Amino acid sequence: MRFILKVALVSFSVWLVACTSAPEKLGSLDLVKWRQDRGACKGDRATLVNAFKAEQKVLVGKFANEVGELLGRPDIHQLGGRNQKFYVYFLEKGTHCDDITKKSYSPKVILRFNAVGLLTEITYQSQPLE
Repeated sequence: MRFILKVALVSFSVWLVACTSAPEKLGSLDLVKWRQDRGACKGDRATLVNAFKAEQKVLVGKFANEVGELLGRPDIHQLGGRNQKFYVYFLEKGTHCDDITKKSYSPKVILRFNAVGLLTEITYQSQPLE
C-alpha cells in the first residue's frame, strides 16, 4: 500500500511540474513581452535591455531548456566546438526582420552553454566580429 502511495505521489509531482507554464516575469524583466517580440522586430526588446541586464545573473547556471522556457526560442541557435551551444537573441530591429537570409548587425545578446547544457556566459554584441 505504501509503495502505491509513493508512486502516486511521485506521478502527481511530475505531472504538476510538467503542467506549469512559463513565468511572466523574472524580477523586473517582462518575459511575456520578451518572448512575444521574436527577433526584436516589434521593438519591445529594446525597452527591456536594462531589465535583462539586471536579471542576467539569475540566468547563469540554468540549463538550456530552462532558459529556453523563460526567454522563448532563440532567434539563432548555434553549435560550437566541444559540444557548446549558443543562443542568440536580437535586441533591436534589423535587416533580419525584412529578410532572414541577410546578415544582421543589429545588437544582440549571446548566451553560451557548456557541454552539459549549463549557461556559463552572457555577452552583448553590437558590432560584427572581424
